Amino acid sequence: MPPFLLTETDLNMRPWPKALVPMLAAACLSAGPGIAAQSQSLKFPHAADIDAIGKRDLAKDVNFYSLDKEKVLGKQLALEVERSSHVIRDPDVNAYLGALAEKLAKHSDARMPIKVGVLNSALVDAMTLPGGVLYIESALILQAESEAELAGVIAHSIALTAMRSTTAEATKGDIMQLASIPSMIFLPYSWAGWGIYQGQNLAIPLTAFRVHAQYILAADYFAAQYLYVSGYDPSEFAAFIERTGQNSSGAKKLYEEKGWLPSGQVRAAKLRSEIADILPSREGAIHSTSDFESVKEKIRLWKPDSSDARPVLRTKGHEDLAESPID
Repeated sequence: MPPFLLTETDLNMRPWPKALVPMLAAACLSAGPGIAAQSQSLKFPHAADIDAIGKRDLAKDVNFYSLDKEKVLGKQLALEVERSSHVIRDPDVNAYLGALAEKLAKHSDARMPIKVGVLNSALVDAMTLPGGVLYIESALILQAESEAELAGVIAHSIALTAMRSTTAEATKGDIMQLASIPSMIFLPYSWAGWGIYQGQNLAIPLTAFRVHAQYILAADYFAAQYLYVSGYDPSEFAAFIERTGQNSSGAKKLYEEKGWLPSGQVRAAKLRSEIADILPSREGAIHSTSDFESVKEKIRLWKPDSSDARPVLRTKGHEDLAESPID
């Protein structure tokens, strides 16, 4: 079991401090796509050089959080997630995802271990917390048609971790209004976070979208490189973004309609263009594995027992954004 998947002793710890609400918000904002951003080669040295992977520092933005503090914050936020979610604690699932994340992380710029857990949820989404902690919603894994597509989601999270995006966004202070929201009504489900923000009648600063967009598009860019060097075809990740983006709903769909966020089609097109520009064509890329199919089936059949019971948040007016168990 990955070390951040928490024990019952952890779950009985004191409530999560309200001071961490902005940090949790930053984690939520780091899960979705963004609007147009500058070329990554202009912002990051050696951005297009796949031979520089692991030697370059992508965490260039101002950040008030040390690496050690970021890891502590990640565990605190993971605690809040697991207190209010159904975590799939299957040893085969955990071992598979851990090995896949380790494989990708070895071919990345991340400077901390990557830990992956699965939440039983009907949301097709994933969530990157500070300190290299990633939660993937079970519905996302069920939507993936190959290991390469799932690897793309993990690689994207690894890129966000390499840039230390959550703590950097919190440092920028673009979402500090969220400090006024009681922590118990704000769970870190990416687009659910945006929806609750809207439901509380809080204005989302356009600067938050802009900063968020730069990180997300940069994460797409670097994820493609990590996938390529790890033996996968990054165009499969682009296909996954496009396919799942067709089913946008709730807050995400609202912001796409306003033009603040692009559709999955737009994001995938940008990624395909970048792949063509920086990655040489080749044959023999990994498509999928029998282990992926086995894990996917385990998740499809998984049902929580009484020891896995957790309270589920449903916010008035945003029931469609709440977690729903998968039959």
